[in-house]
Amino acid sequence: MSKSKPPLVRLAEMTPGQAGDFFSLLCERTRAARRDGKPFYTCRFRDTGRTAAFMVWSDGPWFEACDTTWQEGRFYKIRGVYDEHNVYGPQIDVQNIRAVIDTDRENGFDPLEFVERSRYNLDEMYQELWNFAESQIANVPLRRLVLTLLERKKQAIKQLPATQKHFYPFAGGLLEHIVSVAHSCLHLVDKYVARYPDLHPPINRDLVLAGAILHDIGRTVEFNDDPLNVQPTVDGRFTGHLLLGRDLVRDVARELGDVEPDLVRMLEHIVLAHLTLPEWGSPRLPLIPEVLIIHHADDLDAKLEMYIRCLTRDKEPGEFTVRDPVLGRQLYKGRTV
Repeated sequence: MSKSKPPLVRLAEMTPGQAGDFFSLLCERTRAARRDGKPFYTCRFRDTGRTAAFMVWSDGPWFEACDTTWQEGRFYKIRGVYDEHNVYGPQIDVQNIRAVIDTDRENGFDPLEFVERSRYNLDEMYQELWNFAESQIANVPLRRLVLTLLERKKQAIKQLPATQKHFYPFAGGLLEHIVSVAHSCLHLVDKYVARYPDLHPPINRDLVLAGAILHDIGRTVEFNDDPLNVQPTVDGRFTGHLLLGRDLVRDVARELGDVEPDLVRMLEHIVLAHLTLPEWGSPRLPLIPEVLIIHHADDLDAKLEMYIRCLTRDKEPGEFTVRDPVLGRQLYKGRTV
């Protein structure tokens, strides 16, 4: 009688003595030698919740494969038994191992599960953003421009962080940030259109909402498409996301050919100027009120995310957090109300 296949589990959820099949990232493969000169490897496999070690000895069955084919940064499907050593911590006794293949995605493998990611469902957030653009942007050519860019950059928008280290620095962070800014801008533009009825032409609601959605679209070209190692592209280093975003807007507007030229000009200005300050990267100061709405919604959302992340993750004793290097300050966490 053939042995039954072990269940597919998550490394982070395994208990001592449990056997199973699981997907894992090889995050360390370090070669060393014993006192007698025989080589060995210390390998560490991880998912988002746990890292476990596997010692590969020269006289063991996996040494040749580890020495010649295993690579750090690659995913593997492992059949093994999990244990916890009282000194060396989580351990894996590998019974079988192979590199992940394309068909593993059909069985639950998702590389984004191996990096920090948004706490929200990415598909649902993207659909929310799409529905927002469809329902809130009344100008049909402008709406088509926004939806075209959302469709073409869908995977990158869903996958990328908003920034590498500062705010929303995790997979899906860009999408989470855009959705939040868009909703804030909707509230603000409706408030200020009503507050200044004598302005002619009035603050352009469609322009604000289109700008809110596209203000960081250049991030989709600034960063590469590797969720495990997000890095700036050559164009990202040379040009930066503001100019890259302006180019994306300009190119699609020219391709579609039906967006009013003045709207395109002002939308380009929003993308370029929404950071407002040259030291933050904007090559021009804001020259239209629509930029101010987007800038303050964008800045508030970024700063608040940084505050919340600092407060919720800090483990230091006392009433203040450790000094946050990006915020440049310690935050008070000793409040009771």
